[in-house]
Amino acid sequence: MRMKDKIITSRSASRSITQDVAVCGLFTALIAVGAFIKIVIPVGADTMNFTLQWLFVLLAGLLLGSKRAFRSVAVYLITGLIGFPIFARGGGPAYLLRPTFGFLLGFALAAWAIGVLCEKLRPAKSITWFFTTLAGFVLYYGMGILYFYLITHLLASQTPVGIGVIFGVYCLPTMLPDLMLCVLAVMLAGRLRPAVSAALKA
Repeated sequence: MRMKDKIITSRSASRSITQDVAVCGLFTALIAVGAFIKIVIPVGADTMNFTLQWLFVLLAGLLLGSKRAFRSVAVYLITGLIGFPIFARGGGPAYLLRPTFGFLLGFALAAWAIGVLCEKLRPAKSITWFFTTLAGFVLYYGMGILYFYLITHLLASQTPVGIGVIFGVYCLPTMLPDLMLCVLAVMLAGRLRPAVSAALKA
Protein backbone atom coordinates (compact mmCIF):
# COMPACT_ATOMS: atom_id res chain seq x y z
CA MET A 1 0.00 0.00 0.00
CA ARG A 2 1.34 3.40 -0.95
CA MET A 3 1.94 6.07 1.67
CA LYS A 4 -0.89 8.21 0.29
CA ASP A 5 -3.33 5.30 0.56
CA LYS A 6 -2.17 4.61 4.10
CA ILE A 7 -2.79 8.23 5.09
CA ILE A 8 -6.28 8.17 3.54
CA THR A 9 -7.09 4.90 5.28
CA SER A 10 -5.80 6.24 8.59
CA ARG A 11 -7.87 9.41 8.27
CA SER A 12 -10.95 7.40 7.38
CA ALA A 13 -10.50 5.14 10.39
CA SER A 14 -9.95 8.13 12.67
CA ARG A 15 -13.08 9.82 11.35
CA SER A 16 -15.07 6.62 11.86
CA ILE A 17 -13.91 6.34 15.49
CA THR A 18 -14.78 9.99 16.10
CA GLN A 19 -18.26 9.48 14.68
CA ASP A 20 -18.79 6.38 16.82
CA VAL A 21 -17.69 8.20 19.96
CA ALA A 22 -19.93 11.17 19.18
CA VAL A 23 -23.05 9.09 18.46
CA CYS A 24 -22.52 6.71 21.40
CA GLY A 25 -21.80 9.68 23.65
CA LEU A 26 -25.05 11.30 22.57
CA PHE A 27 -27.07 8.24 23.54
CA THR A 28 -25.17 7.92 26.82
CA ALA A 29 -26.13 11.51 27.60
CA LEU A 30 -29.76 10.90 26.62
CA ILE A 31 -29.98 7.87 28.92
CA ALA A 32 -28.52 9.96 31.74
CA VAL A 33 -31.01 12.78 31.14
CA GLY A 34 -33.81 10.21 30.99
CA ALA A 35 -33.07 9.23 34.59
CA PHE A 36 -34.27 12.63 35.77
CA ILE A 37 -37.50 12.57 33.78
CA LYS A 38 -39.28 10.28 36.18
CA ILE A 39 -42.39 9.41 38.11
CA VAL A 40 -41.74 7.99 41.58
CA ILE A 41 -43.91 4.98 42.39
CA PRO A 42 -44.04 3.97 46.09
CA VAL A 43 -43.97 0.18 46.41
CA GLY A 44 -43.63 -1.86 49.58
CA ALA A 45 -40.93 -0.43 51.81
CA ASP A 46 -39.14 1.11 48.83
CA THR A 47 -39.89 3.04 45.66
CA MET A 48 -39.55 2.40 41.94
CA ASN A 49 -39.04 5.03 39.29
CA PHE A 50 -40.69 5.13 35.90
CA THR A 51 -38.20 7.04 33.74
CA LEU A 52 -37.54 7.77 30.07
CA GLN A 53 -34.24 5.89 30.23
CA TRP A 54 -35.87 2.81 28.75
CA LEU A 55 -36.95 4.82 25.68
CA PHE A 56 -33.38 5.88 24.92
CA VAL A 57 -32.04 2.38 25.57
CA LEU A 58 -34.56 1.07 23.04
CA LEU A 59 -33.57 3.69 20.49
CA ALA A 60 -29.91 2.83 20.97
CA GLY A 61 -30.62 -0.82 20.22
CA LEU A 62 -32.83 -0.04 17.24
CA LEU A 63 -30.54 2.55 15.66
CA LEU A 64 -26.93 1.85 16.62
CA GLY A 65 -26.46 -1.90 16.34
CA SER A 66 -25.39 -4.26 19.09
CA LYS A 67 -21.86 -3.03 19.79
CA ARG A 68 -22.56 0.69 19.76
CA ALA A 69 -25.78 0.27 21.74
CA PHE A 70 -24.05 -1.83 24.41
CA ARG A 71 -21.16 0.63 24.54
CA SER A 72 -23.54 3.57 25.04
CA VAL A 73 -25.25 1.92 28.01
CA ALA A 74 -22.00 0.53 29.45
CA VAL A 75 -20.41 3.99 29.50
CA TYR A 76 -23.49 5.30 31.29
CA LEU A 77 -23.30 2.55 33.92
CA ILE A 78 -19.56 2.95 34.48
CA THR A 79 -19.89 6.72 34.76
CA GLY A 80 -22.61 6.35 37.37
CA LEU A 81 -20.71 3.71 39.35
CA ILE A 82 -17.63 5.91 39.43
CA GLY A 83 -19.67 8.40 41.39
CA PHE A 84 -21.35 10.82 38.99
CA PRO A 85 -24.99 11.28 40.14
CA ILE A 86 -26.60 10.21 36.87
CA PHE A 87 -28.71 7.32 38.18
CA ALA A 88 -32.29 7.94 39.31
CA ARG A 89 -31.03 8.02 42.92
CA GLY A 90 -27.54 9.38 42.53
CA GLY A 91 -24.51 7.25 41.80
CA GLY A 92 -21.41 5.56 43.23
CA PRO A 93 -20.21 1.96 43.65
CA ALA A 94 -22.67 1.36 46.50
CA TYR A 95 -25.34 1.23 43.82
CA LEU A 96 -24.18 -2.32 43.07
CA LEU A 97 -25.72 -3.38 46.38
CA ARG A 98 -29.11 -1.93 45.55
CA PRO A 99 -31.57 -4.69 44.62
CA THR A 100 -32.89 -2.54 41.77
CA PHE A 101 -29.46 -2.15 40.13
CA GLY A 102 -30.27 -5.25 38.08
CA PHE A 103 -32.69 -3.18 36.02
CA LEU A 104 -29.81 -0.91 35.02
CA LEU A 105 -27.79 -3.97 34.03
CA GLY A 106 -30.86 -5.06 32.10
CA PHE A 107 -30.55 -1.87 30.03
CA ALA A 108 -27.17 -3.02 28.69
CA LEU A 109 -28.35 -6.55 27.99
CA ALA A 110 -31.52 -5.37 26.28
CA ALA A 111 -29.74 -2.78 24.12
CA TRP A 112 -27.24 -5.40 22.95
CA ALA A 113 -29.93 -8.01 22.24
CA ILE A 114 -32.14 -5.59 20.30
CA GLY A 115 -29.11 -4.53 18.28
CA VAL A 116 -28.23 -8.15 17.49
CA LEU A 117 -31.77 -8.95 16.38
CA CYS A 118 -31.91 -5.88 14.17
CA GLU A 119 -28.59 -6.83 12.57
CA LYS A 120 -29.68 -10.42 11.99
CA LEU A 121 -33.27 -9.85 10.89
CA ARG A 122 -32.97 -6.47 9.17
CA PRO A 123 -36.72 -5.99 9.68
CA ALA A 124 -38.66 -3.92 7.17
CA LYS A 125 -42.00 -3.72 9.01
CA SER A 126 -42.78 -1.88 12.22
CA ILE A 127 -44.34 -4.97 13.79
CA THR A 128 -41.04 -6.83 13.41
CA TRP A 129 -39.16 -3.94 15.00
CA PHE A 130 -41.67 -4.06 17.83
CA PHE A 131 -41.00 -7.76 18.44
CA THR A 132 -37.27 -7.01 18.75
CA THR A 133 -38.10 -4.49 21.47
CA LEU A 134 -40.24 -7.12 23.20
CA ALA A 135 -37.22 -9.42 23.34
CA GLY A 136 -35.26 -6.62 24.98
CA PHE A 137 -38.19 -5.95 27.32
CA VAL A 138 -38.14 -9.56 28.55
CA LEU A 139 -34.36 -9.50 29.08
CA TYR A 140 -34.54 -6.13 30.85
CA TYR A 141 -37.13 -7.26 33.37
CA GLY A 142 -35.64 -10.75 33.62
CA MET A 143 -32.26 -9.35 34.62
CA GLY A 144 -33.90 -6.94 37.06
CA ILE A 145 -35.87 -9.72 38.78
CA LEU A 146 -32.90 -12.10 38.93
CA TYR A 147 -30.51 -9.49 40.38
CA PHE A 148 -33.12 -8.30 42.89
CA TYR A 149 -33.68 -11.88 44.05
CA LEU A 150 -29.96 -12.69 44.36
CA ILE A 151 -29.03 -9.50 46.21
CA THR A 152 -31.82 -9.83 48.76
CA HIS A 153 -30.95 -13.48 49.39
CA LEU A 154 -27.17 -13.16 49.49
CA LEU A 155 -26.77 -10.02 51.60
CA ALA A 156 -27.47 -10.29 55.32
CA SER A 157 -28.48 -6.61 55.36
CA GLN A 158 -31.32 -7.24 52.93
CA THR A 159 -34.67 -8.87 53.60
CA PRO A 160 -35.14 -11.83 51.22
CA VAL A 161 -37.84 -11.19 48.64
CA GLY A 162 -39.50 -13.87 46.54
CA ILE A 163 -39.68 -13.71 42.74
CA GLY A 164 -43.48 -13.43 42.84
CA VAL A 165 -43.31 -10.38 45.09
CA ILE A 166 -40.55 -8.80 42.99
CA PHE A 167 -42.63 -9.23 39.85
CA GLY A 168 -45.92 -8.10 41.36
CA VAL A 169 -44.64 -5.20 43.45
CA TYR A 170 -41.51 -3.95 41.72
CA CYS A 171 -42.18 -4.75 38.05
CA LEU A 172 -45.90 -4.75 37.34
CA PRO A 173 -46.44 -1.02 38.04
CA THR A 174 -43.99 -0.01 35.31
CA MET A 175 -44.43 -2.78 32.75
CA LEU A 176 -47.38 -1.29 30.85
CA PRO A 177 -45.80 2.18 30.58
CA ASP A 178 -42.54 0.55 29.42
CA LEU A 179 -44.45 -1.41 26.77
CA MET A 180 -45.90 1.87 25.57
CA LEU A 181 -42.36 3.21 25.31
CA CYS A 182 -41.55 0.21 23.10
CA VAL A 183 -44.25 1.35 20.68
CA LEU A 184 -43.01 4.95 20.83
CA ALA A 185 -39.41 3.85 20.25
CA VAL A 186 -40.37 1.95 17.09
CA MET A 187 -42.21 5.01 15.77
CA LEU A 188 -39.32 7.34 16.54
CA ALA A 189 -36.71 4.94 15.19
CA GLY A 190 -38.46 4.85 11.82
CA ARG A 191 -38.07 8.61 11.54
CA LEU A 192 -34.57 8.84 13.01
CA ARG A 193 -32.97 5.87 11.22
CA PRO A 194 -31.98 7.73 8.00
CA ALA A 195 -30.33 10.57 9.93
CA VAL A 196 -28.46 8.26 12.32
CA SER A 197 -27.31 5.99 9.48
CA ALA A 198 -26.05 9.02 7.57
CA ALA A 199 -24.18 10.28 10.64
CA LEU A 200 -22.48 6.91 11.14
CA LYS A 201 -21.49 6.60 7.47
CA ALA A 202 -20.46 10.21 6.86
